Amino acid sequence: MIDTIAKPPDRPAVADSPPVQEQYILQNEQVVMVNGSGVKSSNGTIAVRVPALHDHVITARLNVPANAKALQEAQHHFESALLGLERQFPPTPTGVATTVAWGLPYFHHYIPTLGKTSGFFKARTSYPAYLPVDLMTSKMEGHTVYALQEAMTFPSDQPPPGFGPVRLEQNDVAVLLRSDSLANIMAATNALFGSGSNGAGSLFKVTSIRQGFSGGGFYGQQGLPSKLALAANIPGAQSIPRQAQGFLGFATTLESNMGPGVIANLETLPGLTNQWPNGYFKQGTTMHLSHLFQDLVTWYERNFPQYADRVQAMLQPGLSPAPTPGTLALQPPGQSEAEVAQGVQRYHAYGHTGSMSKVDSTASPTTSNYGKAYPTGTTIPVRGDFDTLDNPFHYTSDPTADHYSKNPAAGLHFIQFQPTVAIFNRVRLSMDGHYPDMTLPIAPRSPHAGINSVLHTTHRQNYLVPPRRHRSFPLAEFLV
Repeated sequence: MIDTIAKPPDRPAVADSPPVQEQYILQNEQVVMVNGSGVKSSNGTIAVRVPALHDHVITARLNVPANAKALQEAQHHFESALLGLERQFPPTPTGVATTVAWGLPYFHHYIPTLGKTSGFFKARTSYPAYLPVDLMTSKMEGHTVYALQEAMTFPSDQPPPGFGPVRLEQNDVAVLLRSDSLANIMAATNALFGSGSNGAGSLFKVTSIRQGFSGGGFYGQQGLPSKLALAANIPGAQSIPRQAQGFLGFATTLESNMGPGVIANLETLPGLTNQWPNGYFKQGTTMHLSHLFQDLVTWYERNFPQYADRVQAMLQPGLSPAPTPGTLALQPPGQSEAEVAQGVQRYHAYGHTGSMSKVDSTASPTTSNYGKAYPTGTTIPVRGDFDTLDNPFHYTSDPTADHYSKNPAAGLHFIQFQPTVAIFNRVRLSMDGHYPDMTLPIAPRSPHAGINSVLHTTHRQNYLVPPRRHRSFPLAEFLV
């Protein structure tokens, strides 16, 4: 349906360039200036990244014996499929951008010990000692903490009634595909997971397929969230602003809210991990993947019926914005931890973005290991979340445990890239009012706690995204 209602954005032509090592970076993702309605305008003052229209995530467990020969053959087979895909499509929104991420179960089960000495590791290095070390958190906690950690639940996590506890998944691998063309994504899915002669599908047992969309309204036409939610008769869909980038009506890819350049790499910021200057996972990152339902009726009609209510919940209390039609593209003012606490004292509430603005950014002027100067308050994580009508997934290998339903539902597949999982955890805890040195006196699922009352998380898992050169079965080459 998307291909019949959404015209792909006009992407500027670029000279052919080799794919960058950073798998998570969507190359040639243009930035446009939009007005307060979220529409590109010559008078626009807000910089927004125009994401790919389509996003798919395929998660899987491996169908490969846990021995060196089988894994190394699989490594060559999968990399061959990935290279063939890159020859067919550039890694841009007009082609297909592919990100391969690996979960802790892969490393734990398939890479127990490295048998070979290399420039990166000593022989007999065992799991998890070869993983990137989170130097900052290790110093704070007094023991070794790795950049990749198991997923955890958070105070405001609450699945819908009858779902059971949040599912902390144990997939070996997740592949993110992004494109303006659904046909391109389907071709990529077939190349990587198909059963044809050149497909790599025999290597995997697919556990889920997660499909979704983002944007479509930056140029004035009706956006995908509004159009698709209305077509699916989602309760509350009539309240979604016509050009909205997401179901909740706000632009989520503000340039100011996305980590610039390669700041989300494991090695970019000094002292974060041990991957500078010559780590095996240098130019990689970590990825959080979760699914949550969004209660549009509670958002638009019950808890936050007025535009100003939603702005204050999304940004911070005390704001009095002029009503704006269309999507809501507002620059967050940014708050210190003390200002968030003062807002709670004055308004008995805090906002979603305001609660996180200091935790997800550089705390002081910082020069990266590459010589790039980042001012105080530069955002570190890069978001890649997208809306969905999956319930909760388009496909699941375990429909009972995942509570699969054919009935469409407003949801979000949340993806975020950051140098360490500890950064994600700190940011996510701040969203619930939990800081290292204080906890805000507001129940984390209260309507006074930002947008938490309209979100229902169902699944979480963390992954390690290697650099492109090691994306296929990382570390398998060191097995004997």
